[in-house]
This record gives sequence, structure tokens and C-alpha cells, in this order.
Amino acid sequence: MARKPAEKNEPDFENTLKQLEEIVSRLENNNLSLEEALKDFEQGIKLAQLGQERLQQAEQHIQILLQKNESAKLSDYQAEE
Repeated sequence: MARKPAEKNEPDFENTLKQLEEIVSRLENNNLSLEEALKDFEQGIKLAQLGQERLQQAEQHIQILLQKNESAKLSDYQAEE
């Protein structure tokens, strides 16, 4: 599957997440008109999809790197408690 290069006007993953958080905050505030809320919701969906694409690209990149280094093993992340 060919990767498409990130467009210059698309934010990186961290900025995408920040914008998405701002939209969620505005939507939770309940001070938007229906039209504004729909516009923000639509933008939020687009940002969520963009973030998901970025994560998938990163995962594919990791898989490629691990295939090149057969001694490296991929395992589930275990958070310290």
C-alpha cells in the first residue's frame, strides 16, 4: 500500500490531537449554534480520521523497521503501575 505524502497544510499528529481537543471542548461547552456545532463536529471527524491515518502510517513504518531487524520483537505495551 503506497503512502501518500503529508500535505503541507495538514497538521502533524500532535497538532491534530490539539485541534481535536479544542473542538471537543467547544462542543461540550454547549454555547454553539446548531450550525456551528455541526461544522465543528464535521471538522472533528476529519481530524480524527487524519490522526488515525498518521497512527497507521507510524505502525507500518515500525513494522518495516522490525522486518529489517529480525532480532527485534514487537510486543504489547505494558504500562508501569
